[in-house]
Formats: sequence, C-alpha cells, structure tokens
Amino acid sequence: MKITFLGTGTSTGVPEIGCQCEVCTSKDPRDWRLRTSVLVETGGKTILLDCGPDFRWQMITNKTYHLDAVLISHEHYDHVGGLDDLRPFCRVRGVDIYAEDYVAEAIETRIPYAFRIHKYPGVPNLELHRIGMEPFEAAGLSVIPIRVMHGRLPILGYRIGNMAYLTDLKYLPEEEYAKLEGLDMLIITALRKEDQPHPTHETLGEALVNIARIAPKESYLIHMGHRIGLHAVVEKELPPHVHLAYDGLKVGL
Repeated sequence: MKITFLGTGTSTGVPEIGCQCEVCTSKDPRDWRLRTSVLVETGGKTILLDCGPDFRWQMITNKTYHLDAVLISHEHYDHVGGLDDLRPFCRVRGVDIYAEDYVAEAIETRIPYAFRIHKYPGVPNLELHRIGMEPFEAAGLSVIPIRVMHGRLPILGYRIGNMAYLTDLKYLPEEEYAKLEGLDMLIITALRKEDQPHPTHETLGEALVNIARIAPKESYLIHMGHRIGLHAVVEKELPPHVHLAYDGLKVGL
C-alpha cells in the first residue's frame, strides 16, 4: 500500500490569507499546506480520501491519472469542494463516491446539475453510494467506517487494511476503538498546540493521547493550521513513531 498526503492543512490552508506569522511566511515547503486529502494506492486500485477545493492542483502536482473511488468524511467545503473537478476522470466511466446519507444529500444539493436525469454535457458523472456504519467495498477493497465526532457533528473516518484515516476528529465514541486495533498506520488530526483548545478539532496533545491508546506502529498528523508551529521545530518534539505529515509526502506500507 502506498499513501500520498496530497494536502495536510485545515480549512483555511497554510499560509492563511493575510497572516504574517512565522509559519505563514516560512520558506520551508513543508509549512505550505493545501486542504487535507490522502491518496491510497493498493492492489492496483487508487482511492481518494476527501476531495477538497485544492483537488485539481493536487492531482496535477501528484501526476494522478486514474481514480477508482472517492471516500468522503463529511460535507464541509474543505472536504467536498473539489468534486466538480472530477470531470476529467469521468470521461470513460463514472466516478464512485461513497458518503453517508446526510453527506450525500448535501452533495446533491450543492451540485444538483451532476445528478439530474438529463445532464448538461460535460458535467461530472458521479455515482453516489450511500453508506452506513457497516463495512463495505469500494473498488473491490474492504473499507471499515469509523464513527468520528467533529465536535457534535458525527462524521466518518475509514480503515483500509491496516491503515486508518481520522480527519476533523475531536473525540471517538468508546466502541470505535476496537475497529482501530492492530494498525500499521494511523492518520489523525492535530489542529494546533494544546495550549489553544478548539471545540471541534483535536489539539496536538489530544492527538498524542489518542495515538498512545490506539498504539499504531506509525502515526501521521494532518489537518493542521498555522498555529501548529514550524514543521522543522514540531517534528523534533514528537515521539519517534509520530510524524508531522506534509504535502507531497509518500509513505509505503
């Protein structure tokens, strides 16, 4: 399995518009973060986890020419804003999109032209699959949904093989931890430092507590804002098996 971190930033991205802090003005490319999205390649299949507004550029810079499925965590714009840009992948067949009911309804409301019976030529051909909490198959691969609480909003994380993706996490219901046993890789939110708590996202300190409990072999932090600090500094402060992911990072399992 190959994991590519297409974007590792929070909803505003980094640099944040108008900010002159040391992170937003950093010359280190690891401090420049597009909106969070991850590409999973395994068994000859390519699956996209979340499709935000930076999707087009992420596909171009990563030289991605094929997608088999897209898994959506929730309806917020930074996770669905790129769905219209799936059009080039729809020329041969439709792209399969997996999302739970309320997210599917939100997608249909935001881009209704993609789901009409009589479609305007050139609109994306999206095959929307509604999922629940039961395991399902996407592109022939087994996927286990993980209930994640984004503050009070229930959203989905996903486990594919021994990799799990938990974005926009504030806390996990107790019964979900059993689904995360035996992971080789955990990808998990760490919005900013623990002295700056947030009502709907984990801080770095909260993420480290969850990582210690889940006990994966390796963990990669995502969905970070500029308040996380400089990559070069924070990476040195982390335990050896925990890493600050950055855009373009590729990791093999």
